[in-house]
Amino acid sequence: MSDPASDVGDGTSAPDPVAAARGLLERVRRQELPTDPLRTLADASHGSLESVREDRHHGLAFWLNVYNAAAQLLLEARPELFDSRWRFFRVPSITVAGAELSLDDIEHGVLRGRRSKYGLGYLPRLSTAGLPKAYRLEPDPRIHFALNCGAASCPAVLAYEPDTIDETLDRATKNYLDRTVTYDAERNRVQLPRVCLWFVGDFGGRSGLRSFLRAFEQIPPGASPSLRFRSYDWTRASRKFAT
Repeated sequence: MSDPASDVGDGTSAPDPVAAARGLLERVRRQELPTDPLRTLADASHGSLESVREDRHHGLAFWLNVYNAAAQLLLEARPELFDSRWRFFRVPSITVAGAELSLDDIEHGVLRGRRSKYGLGYLPRLSTAGLPKAYRLEPDPRIHFALNCGAASCPAVLAYEPDTIDETLDRATKNYLDRTVTYDAERNRVQLPRVCLWFVGDFGGRSGLRSFLRAFEQIPPGASPSLRFRSYDWTRASRKFAT
C-alpha cells in the first residue's frame, strides 16, 4: 500500500496535501520520520488546497489531522513548553502553504472561524492565522472532542477522512461524552467537561448545549438540567492514540 503522504489527488505528480495531513498523523502514530509529509504541507500551493477551502468535509478532516499531528510533534520536540501553555499554544508548530501556524492559529483561527479562545466562544479573535479567510470554517462544537493538545483530559487522537468525517466525529463525541458526562435525574443536574464551558458559545449557549447533550443521549428528551463543569486535567499525556 502506498504512503498517503505521496498519494496523487488531481491526476498530476504533485503530492496531495489532504492525504499528506493524514499520512503525517499516521507517521507520528507509528513514530516514523515525518519529513516528507511535513515538506508536502509546507510547500503546498493554495491551488492544491482548494478542496480544503471549498468543501467542509475536507476542511475538517485536514485541519483536525494537521492539529493533532502538530501537537504530538511539538510535545516530542519541545516538551518543556507544555509547562507554559501560553507559549505552547502560540509557538509556530507546523507550516502549511508557506504559513507558519501555531496550535491556536489552527484551532481558533481556522477551525473555529477566527473566534477567540477567551470569552466563552462569543468573541472574535483579534489576530489572524496567516492564511486567507477562505480557509476559515464555521465552528462545529464536535471538534472540542477531537482535538488533542497532550493533556490528560484530551480525547484520544484519531485520523479523519473527508468521506466519513461526520460519522467519525459523531462517534468520537459520543465516546468522549459517555466517559465524562454524569446526569443526576434526582437533582436535575448534569456534570460535563470543562471544555463545554470554555466554548459554550460554539454550542449555541447553554440552551444549545443542553440540546447537544440530548442529541448525544447524555440527558433524556425534554430534560433541562442545571449544568456543572468538571475541572480539566492538564497533566501532560502525549501519544494518546485511539486503538
